[in-house]
Amino acid sequence: MKTLLSRVIALTTVAVALAACGSTKDSGAGTVIRVGTLGDAPPNVYQENGQYTGFDNELLKAVAGKVGLTPEFVGTDFSALLGQVGNRTFDVGSSAIAATEERKKNVDFSDSYDFEYMSILTTDGAGVSDENSLKGKRVAVIQATVGDNYLTKQLPEAQAVRFPTYDAGIAALKSGGVQAFVLDLTIAKKYAADNGFKVTKAITTDVPHGFAVRKGNTELRDKLNSGLKQVIADGTWLKLHDKFIPDTPVPAQFKPGA
Repeated sequence: MKTLLSRVIALTTVAVALAACGSTKDSGAGTVIRVGTLGDAPPNVYQENGQYTGFDNELLKAVAGKVGLTPEFVGTDFSALLGQVGNRTFDVGSSAIAATEERKKNVDFSDSYDFEYMSILTTDGAGVSDENSLKGKRVAVIQATVGDNYLTKQLPEAQAVRFPTYDAGIAALKSGGVQAFVLDLTIAKKYAADNGFKVTKAITTDVPHGFAVRKGNTELRDKLNSGLKQVIADGTWLKLHDKFIPDTPVPAQFKPGA
């Protein structure tokens, strides 16, 4: 009986230890972390030749490399991403995620690595010039994003049309199903250049971007913060900024030596 009890306790201990690890695993290249991201939000997060890239993902690769982590990227919808981080499907969420107070109730965030810049994307002839001209119009937003929150709270006279992906929102803008699209400035500029759209208004915010981790996962959060400090100090952050998002400002805290 004592022997059987000892085996049950040992197996329970192993199971608890494995559960505590989330989805991380060890490999010859270091600890692998599963990263939830998007494939259709350039230049921040997107797929190219079958690989996930963009400013946020390349930055995370550099950060992870500094602290012995190897990111394994998996595509998902933004509306599901934070929930999947919270339930351990992913170790990290990477998608220009604005670290709002509401989101901090459900997940933790790394230190800031950029800030949120919203914008209004539209087409010629839609009659949209700024936020005031959105009243009474159908406006695309990505469900559960800062754009969704901004439109709902600041412009309730506009009709928010929520989409799970950027591709779906862009398709609606092309077809005339919506007259505008409120989304991240860098993403909007990329879609404007590729589709003949125009960005009519840029809206600066002080909301920071951060990598999302499970609430209470301080070990992983601290590692990401350590790596982030290193890639800012050695100029990697600035190089990636200049490659992917050169049109956005460079806050002083992200310059080498800051």
